[in-house]
Amino acid sequence: MRAILCVVAVGLVVGCEDPGAKVESATVEAPPERAKPPEAADMAPAKAGRQLSISPENTKIEFVGAKVTRSHEGGFTKFAGTVDLREPIEESIIEVTIDTSSLYADEDKLAKHLKSPDFFDVEKHPSAKFRSIRITKTDAGHTITGDLTLHGVTKSITFPATISKGADGGVSSRAEFAIDRQDFGIAYPGMPDDLIRDKVVIKLDLKLPPQS
Repeated sequence: MRAILCVVAVGLVVGCEDPGAKVESATVEAPPERAKPPEAADMAPAKAGRQLSISPENTKIEFVGAKVTRSHEGGFTKFAGTVDLREPIEESIIEVTIDTSSLYADEDKLAKHLKSPDFFDVEKHPSAKFRSIRITKTDAGHTITGDLTLHGVTKSITFPATISKGADGGVSSRAEFAIDRQDFGIAYPGMPDDLIRDKVVIKLDLKLPPQS
C-alpha cells in the first residue's frame, strides 16, 4: 500500500509541474516612447529588404498554459505578417497580426472559455500584434525585442530565439519563452482549489520560404 501511495504521489507532483518555470521568461517592460518619425522629405531612402510572408502554412504560434492540476496546449490558426529580411539579418524587421478568434485548445470547452472576457476577450480585442524593434546576436543565438499588444495592452518584450538563413534564401526561426499573463491584464484566477498559473509558455516556429 505504501508503494502504491508513493507512485500516486510522484504522479501528482509530475502532473503539477509548472511549464512556465522550465523555460526562460521574456523581459517585459512598458514600451519606451518612440521618437516621432521624421517628415518624408527629411528621410533617407530606407535600406532595401526582401519581404518574406508569415502565414499558417509556414509558421506555428502555440502556447502552453497551466493550472495547479494540469497543463493545456493551444495556439492560433489565423495570422499574417512579414519579415523584412535585411543584411545583416539583425537589421531585419518582423511584424505579425494574430486573429484571436482563431484560438484553439486541447479541449473545446477550454477554447471557448479562453475566448471569453475572463481571458482573451476576443470580441473586444479581436487581434494581437507584434513588431520587432531590435534583433541582437548572442552567444546562444539571438534575442528579439519588440512591442507586443495583447488583450489591449502594449508592452515591450525581449525573448531568446534562434534565427538562421538557408542556402536558398529562406529563413527559419524558433523561440520558446514564458510571459506573465498578468502583465497584459489577463487576471482570471481560476477555481479556488485549482488556481491558474500566471506564466504562459509561447512557442514560435517559422520556416519561411524565399520570396522576391
